[in-house]
Amino acid sequence: MVVVTRIRREVLTLPAAPLGADNPLPPLRPLDEVHRIDDRDRDGMPRDMARQVGYEPLRSLLPVRVRDGYGRTRTPRSLDALVLENDRLRATVLPGLGGRVASLVHLPTGRELVYRNPVFQPANFALNGAWYSGGIEWNIGATGHTTLSCAPLHAARVPAPDGGEMLRLWEWERLRDLPFQVDLWLPEGSDFLLVGVRIRNPHERPAPAYWWSNIAVPEEVRVLAPADGAAWHFGYERRLRRVPVPSYDGADRTYPLNSPYAADYFYEVPDGRRRWIAALDADGHGLVQTSTDALRGRKLFVWGHLPGGRRWQEWLTEPGTGGYCEIQAGLARTQLEHVRLDAESEVSWLEAYGPLDSAPEGEWGQAVRRAEERLAAVLPRERVKEAYAAWRPYADTEPGEPLATGSGWGALEVLRADWKLPGTPFPESALGEAQEPWRELLRTGSLPEPRRVRPPGETLVAPHWRDMLETAPAGPHTEYHLGIAQWHAGDRAQAVRSWERALPLAPSLWPLLRCLAVADQEAGHHERAADRYADAFDDLCRERRDDGEAWTAAVAALGREALEALLRVRRTADARAVWDRLLTGVRRRGRFRLLEAELLLAEGRPVDARAVFDDGFEVADLREGADVLGRVWARLTDQPLPARYDFRMRPDSA
Repeated sequence: MVVVTRIRREVLTLPAAPLGADNPLPPLRPLDEVHRIDDRDRDGMPRDMARQVGYEPLRSLLPVRVRDGYGRTRTPRSLDALVLENDRLRATVLPGLGGRVASLVHLPTGRELVYRNPVFQPANFALNGAWYSGGIEWNIGATGHTTLSCAPLHAARVPAPDGGEMLRLWEWERLRDLPFQVDLWLPEGSDFLLVGVRIRNPHERPAPAYWWSNIAVPEEVRVLAPADGAAWHFGYERRLRRVPVPSYDGADRTYPLNSPYAADYFYEVPDGRRRWIAALDADGHGLVQTSTDALRGRKLFVWGHLPGGRRWQEWLTEPGTGGYCEIQAGLARTQLEHVRLDAESEVSWLEAYGPLDSAPEGEWGQAVRRAEERLAAVLPRERVKEAYAAWRPYADTEPGEPLATGSGWGALEVLRADWKLPGTPFPESALGEAQEPWRELLRTGSLPEPRRVRPPGETLVAPHWRDMLETAPAGPHTEYHLGIAQWHAGDRAQAVRSWERALPLAPSLWPLLRCLAVADQEAGHHERAADRYADAFDDLCRERRDDGEAWTAAVAALGREALEALLRVRRTADARAVWDRLLTGVRRRGRFRLLEAELLLAEGRPVDARAVFDDGFEVADLREGADVLGRVWARLTDQPLPARYDFRMRPDSA
């Protein structure tokens, strides 16, 4: 038998910032997702699109934790990689970082087909924080970059339809409680990486599904897609509107550098038309992505040519290495939509990624036809359908040699429900420390109290886990987690009662006080919230056992929230007391330097606050679309915002 695809292990060494510890505070506040629109924008939408925009939008990150412990200091770091290679292509996959295809090289020409980031620099773009740019990423869950962006996936060798090997990646997506898999292989002599994707809903109820495959490519290209003369434009003004393709407002927006601000363009691809998108440089070389019809949408994302977009490009990579844009493919017309996945059903499709040579310039329709004809010559549409049909029987094949290990959350769910998921095993052996208390709850009906003082572990909020917590013995640890599950379900009054019941017997008060402080804030009781935050931080400082990563993450997370709450009600003396008790290393972080400037302003010391900006700092977890730097700067001076702090992604008037 000829092995047509070779899979091998490699180590990829990059300048990399450490991810650090996750935030131990449960994300109780409503999701701050930038991709939201005004209801009035739905009036002009097609009926199915309007329905899907309103279908089960994500409102909470629970049970996932926020990943905000990373910084901006990069040192050489070794990343485990898996390489698939035939005689035409070489794909480098990072199973420990969301299964991203970090590089796709066309061997006969030596051309890199994607934008390969020369560094690993997390930034606050994923739904739960840490995300990094470059390559091909797999986005599942809900509108935005997946919570698995910087998380490990399970990986193993699997037989491919042509007798070679496939690389299977799989995990349990926790926001929607859905398992998924991504199968990658390279047929012999193929110029195209084939990717089979399947999302399953094992539940006895429908579930919202979301998927966008996101390909970073150099931005000095023209992006072509079989758009029917129109696209849906979404900018950081949070408005969705239909615009002509390729040009509007006097510029051809299919050239990424012709857009002033960051924006999404979701192309209208007519029903029945082949699904594809390509990015071609001035010489006519580039990458094309195509798929079976289930992957309906096609999108271009651009950073824009104004200073804010250029600053983001520098922020996410190494200055001087060139910018990038993104071409994407998804289950719906736009990323603002979620599609219904019926109970005990699945959705699957096949994608293909490879080189395309076609002249991109000239009249839009002609350029698209040339590219489509060239694609038909090198990869006919029927061949993609045939490859999908050949792959489907192999999707259930049990994995062979394990190549990487993901989380134990899927194993816990399979243990609970005894689901049979051929092709994506979640064995009990994958359970780890984070899952152990929940396995004990499942086995005995009781959630064990922690054996030592430490920040609380992860929580579960799905209805079946909430039911188990409600019938478990009501110790303080159980009440803490029950309150979080009740809060997630929308029963806020009962959540508050659970947290208040736990206080008299709890060995650690600060986790409960912080939950009650958030509840006060959400109810508009900001003075009471400030009191509880001050008490919570005081309790944490007394309880902290060491300066290790877990306790430092807790002090930083609670200290930040306490400072913000106290400044909101102008209690500057109490805010200063919190600041003085922060660890020195925490106070040096850019996020806290910004808070220091706000504290100094509140104390009536604008000169000292300005000095913080003049000294320079970098807010490592600056949120996509955030304008906090500009707002604080405007309180200090009428001078223009310095370039190093200019991350503006929308017009000032928006």
